Amino acid sequence: MAEPYEPYEPYQPKGPKQPYEPNAPYEDGDGDGDGDGPREVRRRPRVLPYRLRRALSRLRPRSVRAQATLGASAVVALALGIASFALLGALETNLTMSAQADAERQAVKVAAMAATGRLEPVPPPGRGTDFLQVVDAQGRVLASSPNLSGRPALVPEPPDAPGTVRGTWKGGRVRQEHRQRVVQVTTVTANGLVTVYAGTSLRDADTADETIMTVLAVVVPLLVLVVALITWRVTGWALRPVEAIRAEVAEIGDRELHRRVPVPPTRDEVARLAVTMNATLDRLEAAGIRQRRFIADASHELRSPITVLRTQLEVAQAHPDPELWGELVSGALEDTVRLQDLAADLLLLARLDTSEPPPAAAVDLTEVVREAARTRRGARVAVRADVAPGIAVRGSTIWLSRLVTNLLDNAGRHAEQHVGLVLRLDEARGEAVLEVTDDGAGIAPADRERVFERFTRLDDARARDEGGTGLGLAIARDIALRLGGTLTVRDSPKGARLVATLPLGP
Repeated sequence: MAEPYEPYEPYQPKGPKQPYEPNAPYEDGDGDGDGDGPREVRRRPRVLPYRLRRALSRLRPRSVRAQATLGASAVVALALGIASFALLGALETNLTMSAQADAERQAVKVAAMAATGRLEPVPPPGRGTDFLQVVDAQGRVLASSPNLSGRPALVPEPPDAPGTVRGTWKGGRVRQEHRQRVVQVTTVTANGLVTVYAGTSLRDADTADETIMTVLAVVVPLLVLVVALITWRVTGWALRPVEAIRAEVAEIGDRELHRRVPVPPTRDEVARLAVTMNATLDRLEAAGIRQRRFIADASHELRSPITVLRTQLEVAQAHPDPELWGELVSGALEDTVRLQDLAADLLLLARLDTSEPPPAAAVDLTEVVREAARTRRGARVAVRADVAPGIAVRGSTIWLSRLVTNLLDNAGRHAEQHVGLVLRLDEARGEAVLEVTDDGAGIAPADRERVFERFTRLDDARARDEGGTGLGLAIARDIALRLGGTLTVRDSPKGARLVATLPLGP
């Protein structure tokens, strides 16, 4: 017989139901990670609605002129507001203290009369006092000024101890339109405690407050408006040269780098900005001219070996004579090596022209110079080296080796009998000095800067047949400059003398 069917019980989750929040991370309450603990919901911080943030961003002034006007107006409005409140407070305090002094003088006088038994039923108010009232400890009126005749005690429960109390009433007790500054003096008499109330009207203070508030309500907005108009005009006048600079720069294209922005006659920040902008345009124009010249020179330098190489290959193809192949292959190999060297030089110049920071590792320059001198053993011109030991500079071994090699190659190409190589330490300047000299024809003073231009050959001695590409000294100077040093041509009794300075390493 089949067992009776048990009804299905739906699954009930453990713990209280947590509100659902999309993308809200949670953790197990019991820390075991099985999901059976209460979930800890992390609520996202509330932010302004998108439409409200968009409306606020639209209200913010965009131009510098509007921002300056708004800022100046806000500062002036705040300053005038603080000054107005300070003026009202000082005036209120001064008038209140003056009225209180008159009332206190009269109250003390009447209290002295009550203490000696000479109190009059109707004491006349003194100068600056509007009303007087004398009340005993049971709240009975013993005397009062004529304007309070027949009136009950101003304070139903008189004080139970002698002393002086000062305060301001709003006029309800004495039925006055203006506030009252009241001085309460309690003294001891033969019949017990007696309290004297002497009050004076603050109509002068209220009138002054109303007048000043009315004046300030008109004057302050007018002053803020005047400041806003003046700031708007002055800012527009001050920014007019900036707008002229912006308009001129906007019209300068990549083919119009010869144009310059107008420099205002004033010697302010805008004039300095225009001068700086023109200096930047000068550098851009010089860089553009140098780049176009470099491209033209590189194209010319690459065209010659490529043309020769193509000619040799065409000759080899047109005349398949095995006896000529050796000479043709040798010439083609030389031109290929020259193309390879020229491509390597162009690639290095491109890297030197980038804005990447130069290498700053410590390099043993002494070892680099000695290795470069060792590679010159057996060359056509001997190298006489005088190298100081232990000189380290900041830079890269590859860059420094290329710097020394290019200087030695240039000197060896033009020397007659010997090349001098000197490395010394200049402790006063904190730099290493590298000198390379030769006994060749030398460099004229007028050409001492031209030799560092790319693809520059001064005479036939620097022709392509001698193996130079016109980039060696340019690369050497660029390396020296990138490493924070210099490379110049100095005076020499005979031949050329190139001096490189490099800052010492850490």
